[in-house]
Amino acid sequence: MGMADIAEVLWNDHLRHNPANPSWADRDRFVVSNGHGSMLLYALLHLTGYDLPMEELRRFRQLGSRTPGHPEHGLTPGVETTTGPLGQGLANAVGMAIAERALAAEFNREEHVVVDHHTYVFLGDGCLMEGISHEACSLAGTLRLGKLVCVYDDNGISIDGKVEGWFTEDVPARFEAYGWHVVRGLDGHDPEAVAAAIDAAKAETGRPTLICARTVIGWGAPNKQGTAATHGAALGADEVAATREAIGWPHPPFEIPDALRKGWDARQRGAALEKDWTRRFEAYRKAHPKLAREFLRRTRGALPEDFDSHARAAIARVSEQAPVVATRKASEMALEALGPGLPELLGGSADLTGSNNTKWSGSKVLDAEHPSGNYVYFGVREFGMSAICNGIALHGGYIPYCGTFLVFSEYARNALRMAALMGLRNVFVYTHDSIGLGEDGPTHQAVEQTSTLRLLPNMVVWRPCDAVETLAAWKAALERATGPTALLLSRQNLAHQPRTSAQLALIERGGYVLRECEGEPRAILIATGSEVEIAAAAHEALTAEGIAVRLVSMPCTEAFDAQPDDYRESVLPRAIGARVSVEAGVTDWWHKYVGAGGVRLGVDRFGESAPYKHVYEHVGLTAERVADAVRGLLDAGAGKRSVA
Repeated sequence: MGMADIAEVLWNDHLRHNPANPSWADRDRFVVSNGHGSMLLYALLHLTGYDLPMEELRRFRQLGSRTPGHPEHGLTPGVETTTGPLGQGLANAVGMAIAERALAAEFNREEHVVVDHHTYVFLGDGCLMEGISHEACSLAGTLRLGKLVCVYDDNGISIDGKVEGWFTEDVPARFEAYGWHVVRGLDGHDPEAVAAAIDAAKAETGRPTLICARTVIGWGAPNKQGTAATHGAALGADEVAATREAIGWPHPPFEIPDALRKGWDARQRGAALEKDWTRRFEAYRKAHPKLAREFLRRTRGALPEDFDSHARAAIARVSEQAPVVATRKASEMALEALGPGLPELLGGSADLTGSNNTKWSGSKVLDAEHPSGNYVYFGVREFGMSAICNGIALHGGYIPYCGTFLVFSEYARNALRMAALMGLRNVFVYTHDSIGLGEDGPTHQAVEQTSTLRLLPNMVVWRPCDAVETLAAWKAALERATGPTALLLSRQNLAHQPRTSAQLALIERGGYVLRECEGEPRAILIATGSEVEIAAAAHEALTAEGIAVRLVSMPCTEAFDAQPDDYRESVLPRAIGARVSVEAGVTDWWHKYVGAGGVRLGVDRFGESAPYKHVYEHVGLTAERVADAVRGLLDAGAGKRSVA
C-alpha cells in the first residue's frame, strides 16, 4: 500500500513490457526486492493483463496458487526473480543490468539498436540493512550501470518497529559514496514528483540511480498506517472497512470497475512496443544475419549445435594428453577448450582470479569503460557475486560462472539456495576443495562444505579426480539448463587416471568403474576428487595381494543417483557388502553407498596448517589405511553381507 502510488506511475507511464509475452527479450525488468510486498506485484500483473486471473489473487498464499507469500520466478508470469531473502533481489537486479549493458555492447550497431531496456527495483530498509546490498551496490556504482533504477521505500518501519533504533545511517550519502546518482527527499505519495524522479533517473545514463522515497507503510489504513502492524499481518475486517471509507472505495472485495480496468490494461500498448521492436529486429536481421541468429540462440538459452561433439572431442584429447595437474588448472584448460565456441560465457572471481583459474585467454575484462567484456573482477564479495550471477542468468543471453575457495561458499550460501530454487543455469567454481589446501589451515580447508552443497535440492555437485573428469564436469554443467552446478576443484596436482573410450563415455553418469579386477570383486572402493588417486594406489596394492577389488570413481553423486537401477546395480552390486568410501570431508554422506557395515574414510574434524601431504597423513587418508580398511572388512566377513 505504501508503494502503490510509485508503482502506478512507473507501470502506467514508464515500464516497457508486454503482458502477453513475459519473456520478450527487450522488456524492462522489474524486481520487488522487498518481497513481502508481493501482493502489490500480483495486483500490478493482474491489472496490466498478465495471465494471473482474479481467482489467483483470491487464493493468495494458498496451496497450489500462483500467488505465494513471496514472488517466485517460474511460477507467476511476469515475476523476474524469486525474492524474500532481503537484498538478493537488489543484487539480482545488478546482474540484470550488467547483462543488459554487456548484450547491448556486443550486439547493438549504430543504426540498429536491439538491446535497450532498464532494470527497476523496489527495495526497503531491510534490503539496505543486509550486507549483500553493500556488496552489490558498491560494484554497481563502480561499473556505472546507468540503466539500473532503484526506488528506496523509506518508510522507517521493519518487523520490530521503527528502524530509528537500529538503522540510522545516511542512506543517500552512502549511495553517493558508491558513485550513484541519488534523488533525495521524494514524497512517494506525490505522483508528479514521482514522475519527475523517474524521468531524472532515466536521463542519468552514466550512473545507477537511487530514488529515496518517503512513504507511509499501510498508506490509507487510518488506524494502522505508519506502524509495524501493517508489515506482514492482515489489517483485519474492521481496519479494512475503515480503509475503504478513508480512501473512498465503495466497491466490493475483488471487484474492479470497468473504467479502472480499462485504464490499467497494458496489453495493447505492450503488443505495440514488442511489434515495433520486432520490426527493428527484422531490419537488424537483414543487415546483420549472423549476429541476429546468435542473439536469438543466446536469448533462447540454447547451446551451439556442435557443442556436444566438440566437448566430447576435447575430453578425448585431454585423455590422450594425460596431464598431471590440479583440477583448478584443469578447469582453466576446460575453459580454453570450450570457451572459444561459447561467447555466452560470462565469468569472474571474488578476488581470487589467479587461484581459481577462472580467467582464460579469451577473457576480456568487463568494467565501466569496457562493457562488452566477459570477465568481472567482483572483488571480495562472495555473496554479492553469487547473487549478481543469478541475476545475469535470469536476464538471459549469458551463462554465468564465478569462483572462490570452497570454504567461502559459506558466505554465499543463500544465493546458492536461490539459484537452486529458481533452477538457474549458473556454474559455481570452487577451488581449494579440501585439506589439500595445506598450509592455510583449518580456516580455509573445506571439510563439511561438499556434503552441505550436496544437501541442497536441485544443486548438482561435481568433484572430479583429474583433468578428464574436470572437462566432463564442465560439459555437464554447461548443458544443464534446469539448475546450478558446483565444481569442486583441487589446489594440489592430481595424477591422470587412464581410461578406455567406454569409460570416458560413462563419466557423465556420475559414477563408474574406474579399475576392475579379475573375476567377481570381493570389495568395492568408492572415491571422489583427489582421493581417487589414493584409492587407486590401495587398489593396486590389494590386487598385488590377490584380493579382487573394484574401484569406482564417483565425481557426481546426483548424476549417479539419477541413473536407472540396472546401471547403479552394475556399478555397486548390492551383493557386495565390503565397501569403503574415501573422500576428504565429513563422512555421513556416504552411508547410503557403503551401508551400515561399510567403512567411511574421511575428515570428521577440522584440518591442520601444514604441507598437504602431511595433513593427509595426520588425518589418516593414505593408501595404506584404505587397503587396511578393505582387509579388515574381508577378515570380518563383510564381503558376504549385502547392502540394502
